Amino acid sequence: MAEPFLPYGRQTIEDDDIAAVAAALRDDLLTTGPRVEAFEAAFAEAVGAEHAVACANGTAALHLTMLALGVREGDVCVVPSTTFLATANCVRYVGAEVVFADVDPDSGLMRPQDLSRALDQAAPRQVTAVLPVHLRGEVLDLPAIAALADSAGAVVVEDACHALGSRLLQGNAEVPVGSGRWSSASTFSFHPVKTIATGEGGMITTPDAGLAERLRRLRSHGMVRPPGADPWWYEMAEPGFNYRLPDLLCALGHSQLAKLPRFSAARQALAARYLEALTPLAPAVRPAASPEGSVATPHLMCVLIDFAALGRSRRQVMEALKDRGIGSQVHYIPVHTQPYYRARYGELDLPGAQAWYDRTLSLPLYPGMDLADVGRVVAALGEVLGL
Repeated sequence: MAEPFLPYGRQTIEDDDIAAVAAALRDDLLTTGPRVEAFEAAFAEAVGAEHAVACANGTAALHLTMLALGVREGDVCVVPSTTFLATANCVRYVGAEVVFADVDPDSGLMRPQDLSRALDQAAPRQVTAVLPVHLRGEVLDLPAIAALADSAGAVVVEDACHALGSRLLQGNAEVPVGSGRWSSASTFSFHPVKTIATGEGGMITTPDAGLAERLRRLRSHGMVRPPGADPWWYEMAEPGFNYRLPDLLCALGHSQLAKLPRFSAARQALAARYLEALTPLAPAVRPAASPEGSVATPHLMCVLIDFAALGRSRRQVMEALKDRGIGSQVHYIPVHTQPYYRARYGELDLPGAQAWYDRTLSLPLYPGMDLADVGRVVAALGEVLGL
């Protein structure tokens, strides 16, 4: 019997998750009901946040945050080029301009020196927001990033879509990503390959009660019902969007959230096994670097491969792995190289982002894998690369 195909990532849905959704289907309210608030409250507790606001997906979380913070045309925001399109696009959705920051070529993360350089490039324009990305679930140097942003008069919005369950070591304490200690808001995604899944879904956490209230208003068309108003009455002071997350999906998310410690431990164990198994393939293949102080719940297992030195293209390697039942992916094409952004900002020189992109490959990593699957993946990779 052929071994099962191992995709680079996938959801883990269990019987109690299915039961939670089935129970929600029997409720009177399939959307805008009590399960939304229950999921938000549980999520806020899980990451140590004051407030959590559920929404349609991770992109909606970023867009809503830009709107709620009042980012607008004429503003400038700094975004690392190594990220998914949505991090930069959310800035453009509200009419602001993007200044792309470079990243560490070995980790894919924006470093303080990368942000400092981007802030200099933005001058004399005022930078309104800085959007650090916790790529792969690794936590970047948030205290230093926040200090630089503050000195520039900018707020910090964490793109934490990869980093649910990750923490930053500070002294003897571990500070959860999303707690709001160094940022105005953090955004999360519940896409099926993420740490917990709702199919599609997102969350915004913030320490600011006023910001949380505005986020809730904007996710539902900007509508409010003033105290004492007639039961049918609503008012819209500014237009919002239909970015609500239905009770059905919140039921699934709430059930998944209870498994976060188990999912995190499984991902950490798989990543540790990868580190051991990949040792014989060095230096041609090596794991992506982890920043000091990052206590990650790994979202991606990225390795760096010198394809040119091995005489194989990345496409050849990916296709050969697929033939052996191993899925892989690339995270990410530098956003500044996309046609839209090249046309808007010209050709940019960000060597760290380019070096990361040239070498990176994401291998299978998800809680449904066994430790033995890691050996299978690494053996196939070594065979394909001739190592």
